[in-house]
Amino acid sequence: MSDRPRTFQPLDPLLHSELRLAVVSLLISVTEAEFPYIREQTGATAGNLSVQIDKLSAAGYIDVEKSFKGKRPCTRCRITPAGLKAFDAYIEALKSYLTI
Repeated sequence: MSDRPRTFQPLDPLLHSELRLAVVSLLISVTEAEFPYIREQTGATAGNLSVQIDKLSAAGYIDVEKSFKGKRPCTRCRITPAGLKAFDAYIEALKSYLTI
């Protein structure tokens, strides 16, 4: 064990939320995803997911496109380059906590 203090990198508070991290993780693996798919995959309620998507969108981590399929609303989400960069930085910061 080293006497040198460990350096812990700060974790992005926006991604440190379980649901927001799940949304970003999901969007990294697909080109885009519709709201019902994201809700199903995360197990979130529609209201909570909507709030978290708005926060990620406001931060520039995801793009949100709202349209209609017939008369039904359709919300599609995509990860942005800024979102990918933030996710990668989050993972690297997390590793600083896991290194023994």
